[in-house]
Amino acid sequence: MSQKVENNRTQIKSPAKSPSTRRRNQRSHQAILQAASELLEEKGYGSVCIEAIATRAGVGKQTIYRWWSSKAAVIMEACATQATSEISTPDTGLVQKDLYTILQQLFNLLKKTPTGNAIAGLIAEAQTDPEVAKVFYEQFVQSRRQATYTILERGIARGELRSDLNLELAIDAIYGPVWYRLLLKHAPLDDSFAKELVNLAMVGIQV
Repeated sequence: MSQKVENNRTQIKSPAKSPSTRRRNQRSHQAILQAASELLEEKGYGSVCIEAIATRAGVGKQTIYRWWSSKAAVIMEACATQATSEISTPDTGLVQKDLYTILQQLFNLLKKTPTGNAIAGLIAEAQTDPEVAKVFYEQFVQSRRQATYTILERGIARGELRSDLNLELAIDAIYGPVWYRLLLKHAPLDDSFAKELVNLAMVGIQV
């Protein structure tokens, strides 16, 4: 009898999480990201706060802070989710076309969705907040760099690009002007710029 009681106590102390609990948490997670995206579109990055996101999502602030360390982290994941769905790694068989295509995709994301203004705000905030810089790199920059790295590696394998190409430097050279224009807004992120930027990059990286 005592063994049965002890077993029951053990079961009470360590209850397994039910599938419904996991589903409810996942719904809350998605509701928060959706709320962040909606508020970003309505108000812009600077006017969005954790309280507003929590209210829109129908959760408490503590729920948000359980999964994210700051407003920037929530916004960045919302942006990254959208970016992942809208930017792929093209494979046309030519490096020049692949680079042009991935820049077109990025420009569309930055110009036609709330992500553009959010990214500009996050870049600015990252200059004084190491946590924001870390989140921005991991959630957004790294995936873009990896896609471009793949494009350049394929180009080397096909003999289009120099075998001694410094891939990291080449990627910096391609994306540096993009972030410069996004922040300063002195010139558009348009189709003409994408073509000229790729043509210029090809001069330095092709065989």
